[in-house]
Amino acid sequence: MRAGLRLRPFCFCGSRDFRYDVSLPMTTILLHTARALTPATEILDAGILIRDGVIEAIGPRQGMSLPGGAQEVSAREQTAIPGFVDVHIHGAGGHDVMEGTEEALAAVACTVAKHGTTSFVATTVTASPEDTCRSVEGIARYISTQHETDEARADVLGIHYEGPFISPARRGVHPVEWIQLPSAELLEKLFHAASGNARILTIAPELLGAAPCIDAAHKAGVVVAMGHTDATYEQARAAIARGAHHAVHVYNAMRPFSHRDSGVIGAVLTSPEVTAELIADGVHVEEAAMRLLLQAKGAGCVILVSDGISATGMPDGKYMLGKFEVTVSGGVCRNAEGRLAGSTLTLDRALRNIVGLGVPLVDAVGMLTVNPATLLGIEFKKGALRIGADADIVLLDEGLQVTNVWARGMPLD
Repeated sequence: MRAGLRLRPFCFCGSRDFRYDVSLPMTTILLHTARALTPATEILDAGILIRDGVIEAIGPRQGMSLPGGAQEVSAREQTAIPGFVDVHIHGAGGHDVMEGTEEALAAVACTVAKHGTTSFVATTVTASPEDTCRSVEGIARYISTQHETDEARADVLGIHYEGPFISPARRGVHPVEWIQLPSAELLEKLFHAASGNARILTIAPELLGAAPCIDAAHKAGVVVAMGHTDATYEQARAAIARGAHHAVHVYNAMRPFSHRDSGVIGAVLTSPEVTAELIADGVHVEEAAMRLLLQAKGAGCVILVSDGISATGMPDGKYMLGKFEVTVSGGVCRNAEGRLAGSTLTLDRALRNIVGLGVPLVDAVGMLTVNPATLLGIEFKKGALRIGADADIVLLDEGLQVTNVWARGMPLD
């Protein structure tokens, strides 16, 4: 939507679709919904006032007046929630973030926005240092100019380095030839390429050289995540003490849990300071294991992620993850060895899957919004419907299907 254009909604009885007349100048909208999950509170018959892409007011509609020149958008059969924040995604719409181009990143951002994801952290896959730096530099360039557009799409919040400091024994589909022992020198090079956009570092804490890299990343304000790791319980606890307070796609690519060797999973489940990613697609983690994680960690410490690859939003076929090919059949991604290679999960489906386990909607919404935003330290701008936050808003129908999305106040076409 071009800046300064007015939205005039047309609502049809029995329809949840909206059309907009963008012919008149205006930047203020009052969104009227059946309820809003902020998600800290539930507001019935809610009004959300959006001005210049930011939430200016939120509360019961009857207590709000329509500002002069503003337009009211009626969605009184729907629930408003914050836009989803995905901290672990490799691609979508036929493109991989490792391409590092404006075309690729815009395609990812537009594809996931249709499913309610309004912010994400572009996640790399293990590659050569040269290729990784080239990709990261391209992502950083895109981030610096992404708001110079009139198209509603998800924001790229920064970069998540998944590799190269991972365990060869728990590499998943990451190319073994590019896996390296943690190096402070290489870490500095990777962070420098990001031009201040480094957000998350996945590392196997048991590797030689991991401790100084954890210290350096923590000092730089980067989230340190344990992942693709064969760490014992003691090694994981030592990393947590150094500031590794996040765990990447828990259960997957981790030392297995047993009653005499609880490993990194045991450390994650019993450490309240550690947030845990979960790929809730029903393929990566079976139902009982998901329930165990949810019960052990509580709703406030679980973050739903997609781990989506370029095949997200696309038909079955062959796609690229970084520089290697994967095959998607029935929506499940595998490499030539038959190993799971990311997913085609979208976060709206993750929401429905978790609610299907009996998790209250408000808790499930938090796992997709305020929890990841808090992990990144941006909970006052993203992941919540609050005054001063970006107007990233998703509307859901009774079946929890996404009907409308606003990204920084701009509606998706």
